[in-house]
Amino acid sequence: MGEMTAIERAVARDEIRQLAFAYADAIDRRDLDLLVSLYRADARFGEHGEGAEAARAFFAESLREIGMAVLLVANHLIEFDPPSPYDSYTARGTVWAHGFIDDGAEGLIQQLIKYEDRYVRVEGIWKFTRRRHLLWLGWRHAEPEPLAQAPANWPDRQIGLGSIPYDDEHWRRFWSRNQRTAR
Repeated sequence: MGEMTAIERAVARDEIRQLAFAYADAIDRRDLDLLVSLYRADARFGEHGEGAEAARAFFAESLREIGMAVLLVANHLIEFDPPSPYDSYTARGTVWAHGFIDDGAEGLIQQLIKYEDRYVRVEGIWKFTRRRHLLWLGWRHAEPEPLAQAPANWPDRQIGLGSIPYDDEHWRRFWSRNQRTAR
């Protein structure tokens, strides 16, 4: 396996960034199928083990602990590893995310998160092999109970509770199978 051309590296960076965006979207919508598909087939998930079922169990457990979560992705830096004649292409990267999270114990919180990632191209598709979540800062939202507001009924009103993620089919399906009650 040889060195990638400049065009191949540019395309690979875009594909890897799409991987991080898809992860944020899947977290927001509770799309477990999408989350599982973003990882290499033998990726490890701590005590849950490795592979697709371990990923599904890990994310179902983690996401059951929180309500709404929106991740805004930024500052994605990607470095390619030297090519190896025996492996697929691999890379590593860092991604920052600004999270708005309905934490059951704390209410609406914000977090600044740094992900340290490892990527591999499997059968032409970039996947995560590992994703390490590092918290830089977390704080309660200034509004005491923003998720307890009356509906905005947008576009009639600009302030109030909106319809997302509550109307998303993945969101509803996730909460219909899990114990915590979504707002």
